[in-house]
Amino acid sequence: MSSYALAIVVLVFSLASCVFAFAKGGTQERIGAAIILANLLATAANETLLRDQRILLAIDGVTALALLPLTLRYASGWLGAIMLLYGAQFALHAFYFVLERSKDLLHVAINNVNFFAISLCLAGGTALAWRKRARRARVAGSAAARPSAT
Repeated sequence: MSSYALAIVVLVFSLASCVFAFAKGGTQERIGAAIILANLLATAANETLLRDQRILLAIDGVTALALLPLTLRYASGWLGAIMLLYGAQFALHAFYFVLERSKDLLHVAINNVNFFAISLCLAGGTALAWRKRARRARVAGSAAARPSAT
């Protein structure tokens, strides 16, 4: 599979995980998906129009700062993993910026794997939240169906 096709697969999975979070997630998943989607759109706009590494660094920094209050508020494992992955993303871009290296195949591979992992964390967090809500509803429904002993 070519690197272009692989990047398209990662993009489609990322968009699907955001849609899944909006459809089946709770508040934290929806906010996280909105932040990740905004990051994805801003990065795509930068890569299409400007190709400026400083803006790419700023996008990742702002994304991490936007996710920080969400992570502190909800203290979910998947949010913590996403924060660490965005830290790695920022470090990758900073490394290439400071050394004035142009993007190569290694950069593309690390970037795509990292963003896939971010999307995987979002999808996993959404699936866990969805399952937890379904279990609570099932328990509440079975408790309501039982006759009360008076």
